[in-house]
Order: sequence, then structure tokens, then C-alpha cells
Amino acid sequence: MSMAFFITALLVVASPGTGALYTISASLSQGVRAGLVAAAGCTLGILPHMLAAVLGLATVFRTSALAFEVLKIVGAAYLLYMAWQALRDARLLEVGDGNEKKGAVKIIASAVMVNLLNPKLPVFFLAFLPQFVAADDPSPITTMLALSAVFMAMTWVVFAIYGVFAAMMRKHVLTRPAVLTWMRRSFAAGFAVLGLRLLVSQR
Repeated sequence: MSMAFFITALLVVASPGTGALYTISASLSQGVRAGLVAAAGCTLGILPHMLAAVLGLATVFRTSALAFEVLKIVGAAYLLYMAWQALRDARLLEVGDGNEKKGAVKIIASAVMVNLLNPKLPVFFLAFLPQFVAADDPSPITTMLALSAVFMAMTWVVFAIYGVFAAMMRKHVLTRPAVLTWMRRSFAAGFAVLGLRLLVSQR
């Protein structure tokens, strides 16, 4: 793995996006464990895109305007739905039992959906990975899988750091009603902006 790949991948992973926002939200509402679970879910959401890129299926989204538009609209609609949920559910950031394990499956499912419905990921993998595979590589698929695995590992680590930091701050913000309201509105606005930006984005 080249240093160029590591730096580029780190910049992409660390850039704030829907996955990071969801992980932070989960940590603030339920603690460290929920944040780590959300980070894992977001990482798993990358897997289908990675496999599609490695197998060459992502070319469909690059060459087919209709396929790209459909996935883009579905992804944007899901983000807007999350924004609506953040606004209407006053219990979204309610402090709960940090040892409670209930809801892990739901957290993972939502986290996976956040990245699964991101039409930028298959295009990103298709354009990004080949740049770091030598033309004379005897096993290009193996190399792409290895680079993808590194990218996914970096995603989990960075998102876990986001989650742990948010969980450390939860007691300082979640015991104040005014802060709770502000946080819910901020998350709703964040999801809405990301959804609208995705809706008007171009390939």
C-alpha cells in the first residue's frame, strides 16, 4: 500500500458525511457502544459498493444515467426521512442506559442503509482504486480487495473515534433541554442538507 493511497483514503474517510453524522447521533443518544455499532454498520455499508466496483458492476452507474438517478433519488429520500425523524422524535437524543444492548440490529441496519444508498461510493471506488493498481499487476482483483479492506478498516477507526468523542460529551449536553432541542434540529438540518445536496449532485 502506497503512502499516496493511505493519505487520499484518510482524507476521504475523515471528511464529514452522512455516516459520520449518523455515528455521532447514535453515540450521543445511546453511548459508546451504540457509536461503535453504528461505525461498524457504516463500514458494512461500503462492502456492496466495493464488491460491485471490483467485479466491474459499478460501470452500470457510470454509464447509465437512469440507474444513477434512481439510486440518487432513493438515497436523498432516505436522508430526508432521517431529517424528519430527528425533528419529530423528541426521544432521539434521550439519555438511556449505557449498558443497554437493545436496538443494535436497528442501528446497524440504519447505518448500512446510509452508505448503501450513496450513489457516490460505487463511482468513487471505480475511479479511485484502479489508480493504485499497477498495469502489470499479476493479481489486480486481489490488490483491489486488499486496498478496499484497508479503506474499510480506516472507515471504522475514524468513525469509532467520532463516536467515542461524541459519547464522552453526551453527559454534558443531554441533560440540558435547550441543548437537546438544538442538537436534534442540527442533526435534522445536517441530514436535510446532505440529502438535498445529493439530490442536485451530478455524476
